[in-house]
Amino acid sequence: ATAQLRRALPEIEAAEANRIIRRMWDNLGRVAGEYAQLDEFDLYRSGSRVEMVGAEHIEQLHDDGIGGIFFSGDYGNWEILSLAAGQKGVPLTLVYRVANNPAVETLLQQVRAAVPGHHVPKGSAGARDSVADHAKGGHIGMLVDQKLNDGIAVPFFGRDAMTAPALARLALRYDCPVVPARVERLGGARFRLPVFPPVRFAGTDDKEADVRAAMIRVNALLEGWIRERPDHWFWLHRRWPD
Repeated sequence: ATAQLRRALPEIEAAEANRIIRRMWDNLGRVAGEYAQLDEFDLYRSGSRVEMVGAEHIEQLHDDGIGGIFFSGDYGNWEILSLAAGQKGVPLTLVYRVANNPAVETLLQQVRAAVPGHHVPKGSAGARDSVADHAKGGHIGMLVDQKLNDGIAVPFFGRDAMTAPALARLALRYDCPVVPARVERLGGARFRLPVFPPVRFAGTDDKEADVRAAMIRVNALLEGWIRERPDHWFWLHRRWPD
């Protein structure tokens, strides 16, 4: 984690880098504990632990009759994002990476049952399910900050990083809205969840160039979030070649 942090933010001094990594582990430990409490989060009631900002953008997708895509990264408590959509009547088809440990995978499936919508694993089968749901007007949720070895090279913190292009390919194919959102930990188990206005990606006759241009925008947005709160991100991702 420290190596990835220093690679992305070389200007940070060693003491500050160590502080960021300690706080990253603190956040991850809290996320693990909060899995068991997902069914108790009611994001839209008065006095909720989650301060919603931009909920009208979720309502817009609920009412427009068009399938859309929500995206974020492993930032803050990312599991709460799907609650924000589901509790507004916009359940998501959530694309996720299967845990390496089968016991952990079984446990995660159990606790995620509290989240409206359904989960599909990354890969060809999951992609087919996602496209089928989207074609019927459904909405997809993606975390787009992980390395994909057979992805495309896109700048991230000034260096090319292998990036999954699925979000851009789907958005360009269907000309659908793409909604960025993130979860900020305010302290303890209290959060702010800003949902940003939908964006659309422009298409041309050069589809591959369009996909790369779209993912450049996505990576730039993620990078900005991480620079704001570097302790919120999962620095264990090996995003750059060794």
